[in-house]
Amino acid sequence: MEDLIGKKIFIRTVTMYHTGRVVSYDDKFLVLKDAAWIADTGRFSDALKTGELSEVEPVEGLVRVSLGAVVDIFEWNHDLPREQI
Repeated sequence: MEDLIGKKIFIRTVTMYHTGRVVSYDDKFLVLKDAAWIADTGRFSDALKTGELSEVEPVEGLVRVSLGAVVDIFEWNHDLPREQI
C-alpha cells in the first residue's frame, strides 16, 4: 500500500467506485483527496483507457474508504474528475 501514496487511483468497492489521490492509509482505511464518487463508468475498460466516465459526483474534503470493502484498485492515468457529470 505504501507504493500508492501520492498516486491517482480508481477504486472499486463492493458497492461503489471512487477516484482520488491517495494521501494515507492505516489498517482500516485508505484516505483520498480530490476524490469523486463514480456513479457510472460507462464501458469499464474504455473508462480505464480513456479516463472518460459517464456519471461523476466530485467530493469536497477527504474520503476514507474501508479496506474491508475494497475489491480492486487501478492506477488512474488521467486527470482526476473534478466536475459533476
